[in-house]
Amino acid sequence: MSQVNIFNTVKQLPPDALFDIKKRLSQDTRSVKVDLGIGAYRDNSGKPWVLPSVRSAEAQLQKDPNYNHEYLPIAGLPSFTSGAARTIFGDDYDEKRVISVQSISGTGALHIAAKFIEKFLSNRTVYLSNPTWANHKAIFEGQRLITAQYPYWNANTKSLELDGFLDTIKTAQEGSIFVLHACAHNPTGLDPNQEQWNHILDSIVQKNHVVLFDSAYQGFATGDLNRDAYAVRLGLNKLEKVAPVIVCQSFAKNVGMYGERVGCFHLVLPQSDNITQVKPAVASQLAAIVRSEVSNPPAYGAKIVSTILNSPELTKQWHEDMITMSSRIKQMRYQLRDHLVELETPGNWDHIVGQCGMFSFTALTPQMVQRLEQNHAVYMTSSGRASIAGLNEGNVLYVAKAIDEVVRHFTANNNSKL
Repeated sequence: MSQVNIFNTVKQLPPDALFDIKKRLSQDTRSVKVDLGIGAYRDNSGKPWVLPSVRSAEAQLQKDPNYNHEYLPIAGLPSFTSGAARTIFGDDYDEKRVISVQSISGTGALHIAAKFIEKFLSNRTVYLSNPTWANHKAIFEGQRLITAQYPYWNANTKSLELDGFLDTIKTAQEGSIFVLHACAHNPTGLDPNQEQWNHILDSIVQKNHVVLFDSAYQGFATGDLNRDAYAVRLGLNKLEKVAPVIVCQSFAKNVGMYGERVGCFHLVLPQSDNITQVKPAVASQLAAIVRSEVSNPPAYGAKIVSTILNSPELTKQWHEDMITMSSRIKQMRYQLRDHLVELETPGNWDHIVGQCGMFSFTALTPQMVQRLEQNHAVYMTSSGRASIAGLNEGNVLYVAKAIDEVVRHFTANNNSKL
């Protein structure tokens, strides 16, 4: 039988929304255009920034006479995975409970998590925040897992929908899986405060749910690694005798390792009498997942991050680098808000400075976003999520004026309110 037409029924999918923004922007011939779509740090000149700590680490690697491009172990570079665990869990974490596997950045860590859940926790619903990072749903449903949503963003108050969040935790079937953003929530930039985190995690403990922390922006929310790890460390403490905790960790943003895809998957086992038997068994299953998919994780980026994490001098420089990035982003938040206030743009814009991290959920509608792009060459996602890192001293007033024009246009014509 002929196989010529075997793919005739394959449906063409729409392009990835985020990277399609990048494509449209690159084809835009206007002299002034602003990229607020892609989640990557830019300096005050709008250029990619290689962290000084990274430049120093690369120089050290090149000088090392033993530097090579040999395969890493299946579980990754041990000095990197242990350093990554210390970074997220703190220096005094219980190593006996933790299994760490290097991953293809945060996305790869989430994929390992999805594969592991599908194999060992397959009858449990995976709860995602509404809204959440667009790739979450694709990753988990790609492994045939059932997903659902918990309320998170209250559009009317531009604040956390805590009551709905807690109600979903309480009514979900016992042992469900809740994906929580460790800090700098994507796309809203809105994080629970410490009191709210305690309520959330206490409710999770009461229902014996499993928590998966997606930690993509540690150091980007406040510039302080420890403050940004508050929720993860609190979760480990509250859940230590209740359920395992999964952490998917990325170094794309906080070390600027975007294209090198440096990440780590951590599984923290609950306290039990048989942990010495359970840990090697679980580690073997995780190694099998990695072996079947990438064989061995990539080495170059992991070696750079490991060098930074294991050198006191470079770690200090890295902390300063994160303060540089987070401070500039915070400054841009305030400048954008202040310009909108000075322009008397309809609506209240304080939520921009109340959020944190790389993104702001501006509350602009899809129609407003479309007009921003068409009339002003200001690009962001249709949800109104703006990458604040794309703002700088040279374009922030232009963006504010563009938003002002768009909001006034729709307020006058459609009686829209923000």
